[in-house]
Amino acid sequence: MDGNRRWARQRHLPALAGHRAGAETIRRTLRAARERGVEHLTLFSFSTENWGRDSDEVGGLMRLLEEMIRRETSTLVDDDVRLQVIGRLGELDERAQSAISAAVQATARCTRGTLTIAFNYGGRAEIVDAVKRLIQDGLSAVEVDESALSARMYAPDHPDPDLLIRTGGELRISNFLLWEVAYAEMWATSTLWPDFSIADLDLALASYATRERRFGR
Repeated sequence: MDGNRRWARQRHLPALAGHRAGAETIRRTLRAARERGVEHLTLFSFSTENWGRDSDEVGGLMRLLEEMIRRETSTLVDDDVRLQVIGRLGELDERAQSAISAAVQATARCTRGTLTIAFNYGGRAEIVDAVKRLIQDGLSAVEVDESALSARMYAPDHPDPDLLIRTGGELRISNFLLWEVAYAEMWATSTLWPDFSIADLDLALASYATRERRFGR
């Protein structure tokens, strides 16, 4: 979800104002995606590298995460959407962990879609953590294959993404779901995330619909 800070700078606002505007974009994008038959939507909201940002911005993002999750849980339940949060969640403060745990539990039985928030997430970190689980589980070298590693990712029940959308004009993967996006189709727009509209989503889905997916075959 790139472009929050640039959106704020263009309006001479603090960075957190851009992140708040971006949070509102999540709501309309989730509902529009569900209305169009998208069953899984994963949003990259805070990376393991983002800890290096200004401490005030990081603190604001942590508060915004907690606020958004607590505020939106009832909406997710009403919309029958399950919430998952992936990343190194044990490194977050207790308030954030508590909010995440409560929301995940409250939406656990929802069946009309899954919203996944990647928070304190990094694709390389996920692969490292999966390898650690292989070792902890005592697998021998001959038992290690793609299936064994996939089963130890943060969200093993998720299908691999079909479409990767980049906003803000970025043209790189940026350490997002490195294992899972091996054959994802990509679509990029210069639109900053807070301005990402339903029309933009429709353009991305229309582009995806024209692709011929061969998965290397």
